[in-house]
Amino acid sequence: MDTTLQDPLVGQVLDGRYRVDARIAIGGMATVYRALDIRLDRVLALKVMHPALAADATFVERFIREAKSVARLAHPNVVQVFDQGADGSYVYLAMEYIAGCTLRDVLRERGALQPRAALDILEPVLAALGAAHRAGFVHRDMKPENVLIGDDGRVKVADFGLVRAVDTVTNTTGAVLGTVSYLAPEQIEHGTADPRVDVYACGVVLYEMLTGAKPHGGDSPAQVLYQHLNEDVPPPSAAVPGLAIELDELVTAATARNPELRPGDAVALLGQVLDARSELTAEQLDAVPPGALAAEHDNAGDRTSVIPRLLPVRPVDGEDSAHHTAVLNRTSVLQSPPSEPAARPARPRRLLALVLAALVVFGVGAGVWYINSGQFTKVPPLLAKTEAEARTRLKRADLEVGQVRHAYSDTVRQGTVISTDPSAGERIRSHDSVTLTVSDGPETVQVPDVKGDPLARAQERLTKAGLVPGMVTQAFSEDVPKGSVIGTDPGAGTKRHGGSAIALTVSKGSPVEVPQVAGSDLDEATAQLQDAGLKVKIADTQVTSEFDAGKVARQSPDPGKQVAQGDTVTLTISKGREQVEVPDVVGDNVDDARKTLEAAGFQVEEDRGLLGLFGDTVKHQSVKGGQKAPKGSTITLKIR
Repeated sequence: MDTTLQDPLVGQVLDGRYRVDARIAIGGMATVYRALDIRLDRVLALKVMHPALAADATFVERFIREAKSVARLAHPNVVQVFDQGADGSYVYLAMEYIAGCTLRDVLRERGALQPRAALDILEPVLAALGAAHRAGFVHRDMKPENVLIGDDGRVKVADFGLVRAVDTVTNTTGAVLGTVSYLAPEQIEHGTADPRVDVYACGVVLYEMLTGAKPHGGDSPAQVLYQHLNEDVPPPSAAVPGLAIELDELVTAATARNPELRPGDAVALLGQVLDARSELTAEQLDAVPPGALAAEHDNAGDRTSVIPRLLPVRPVDGEDSAHHTAVLNRTSVLQSPPSEPAARPARPRRLLALVLAALVVFGVGAGVWYINSGQFTKVPPLLAKTEAEARTRLKRADLEVGQVRHAYSDTVRQGTVISTDPSAGERIRSHDSVTLTVSDGPETVQVPDVKGDPLARAQERLTKAGLVPGMVTQAFSEDVPKGSVIGTDPGAGTKRHGGSAIALTVSKGSPVEVPQVAGSDLDEATAQLQDAGLKVKIADTQVTSEFDAGKVARQSPDPGKQVAQGDTVTLTISKGREQVEVPDVVGDNVDDARKTLEAAGFQVEEDRGLLGLFGDTVKHQSVKGGQKAPKGSTITLKIR
């Protein structure tokens, strides 16, 4: 029974564009479908977020923000993000569709892989991660499920930088147990994630490809997490005796519990992998690990497939067994038939006819084979190979080297192959030529001197130089006109990789100190500010203040602050002091009367005269109790 028929999305068209044809997989965050872009007539993968997560606005916002960032990461080994959108309650990503399987499927089917196959998979994975790391992304969830292997042998990494559910580590499902198996110790202990967590996960994946099992096991995620924190990943040769020490060193370096001891990012690890491969012999690379399913890998056959297809060997008994062994050991297409028993005379004419017929059939079949397949081969994978290694591989594939082009690359080591034309896996006639593009390493650009240029002109010059205008900040300058560039960070003449962001500091002009105008008449204050080269704005509302009505009550910016010429100072006009009801203190003790009046916001003076020198009772107050007076004004008390 096809369970996709029960999925309500199958058969629908999202956003009037994406027709959902079949369900591919269900994960903890989303369901993945195979869909057709009816506008471009293109098959793609549609990742639709689960409704429970789609109801969380913060989660959706982060999901969309990171998806947009990853969409800018263009690399041949990264599953591309084409589009993002929402249709009702469905929030989705439209991504590149890869016909094939995941590395998890391969490991489940094969068990341990030969070292050559493991490195053939790991190298493009690291190339993809290296491009991401140099662009500022961290994958955070590298595992075999996120490594896709196309039917054409291409290896791609999926789910770059996308959001993880908040309870990923604490959930106890089997899927989560698989995820925690690849978490670096610092992810578990501190929740931090930099490129070295991806390096750690790749080391665990390499261990699993070489041995067929994860390095740490347990009945619960907590047990696995404990081992990641407290136990080193063992060398793969401990599980598969005979593996080369270079492979042990790769795993040990990548999975060091102290992140400072790991390669800094995937580019650094890729360099170590390429160095290790160059030290391994063909016998070490093609060693079949114990327990792996039988597979044939004829290097003269399909050189583009990193994973050879299985040819299972079925045990048989008796005569069938002898016949099966003979078939496996047969070395020629035409074999002499067994001799007839001596009792039966040979029939030369009949035998000759049979031989001629077989030769005709063989000749016709060989001709058909040559026309359809024999004259063709496939371009071998050459990414990250040196030019000399690429030439050797092409020669073994009966192909010639055509043009050798050069291009800058931030992720591919200098002197190694960036791409080929035709690309790896494409069908090509034997002895045809293949164009190689070789890396010249990162492009370096000298930061131009744009001091004194207007901002727009400076940004234009940076762009023409192959750099990216970055953050713009402002500062005062006595000698650079307002709106022009004071300097850059890094400074002029510094060499940077092409595409690097350059920060700009733009002049606000000569600084002006804001004069003190609070308490002044409005006309006087305005003239004083304009004389200083500043503009004046009057606030819409008036406020009570200590100043008389019509005076300037407050100003913004505050007096003494430095601003640029032409900046605006806002003035707020006073509507006079606040009127407060005066308490009645006649007859009170003079000390109590003072406290009462001061608490109401008034100042107090005492008038004792000659008769009140020794008195302590208030006989009269200058403003009668119950009347209103400006807050802060003085109330005089007569003491008798």
